[in-house]
Amino acid sequence: MRCPYCGHSESKVIDSRATEEGTSIRRRRECLKCARRFTTYEIVEELPLMVIKKDGRRELFDRSKLINGLLRACEKRPVPFATVEGLVSQIEKDIRSSTEREVPTQRIGEMVMQHLREIDQVAYVRFASVYRQFTDLNNFMAELEALMKASHGKKCESE
Repeated sequence: MRCPYCGHSESKVIDSRATEEGTSIRRRRECLKCARRFTTYEIVEELPLMVIKKDGRRELFDRSKLINGLLRACEKRPVPFATVEGLVSQIEKDIRSSTEREVPTQRIGEMVMQHLREIDQVAYVRFASVYRQFTDLNNFMAELEALMKASHGKKCESE
């Protein structure tokens, strides 16, 4: 790292911290020659994450697509946008922490549904109806019954 004042190539790090977004690191440095201080930012470079679509196509993971799908499922529901963003961040973090660089959309959908079930059951059913592409009323009813059993089981445990 060259000093912006004198051009010397050696400096020492005085302070280092992650930025609020967590995507870069802010470092305060001091030049070893002129003793002037300056700030540098290091950007954390992430490997590209590929999503394998149902038809076999591959595309880059797009966080905004996941947010939009969740917003549609949560429309007119008491789910704050911050909760949706947090859910997407958690799912992205879980995917990136795995060793896989390519993730099937089915896995992402299952992760979303697992979290949505805990957040809002109506949003869960909306998301599931699109994600699982229910072809008839029987499939839809089976999903609702499973949700009701799981919900009833939790109520009995808490009593």
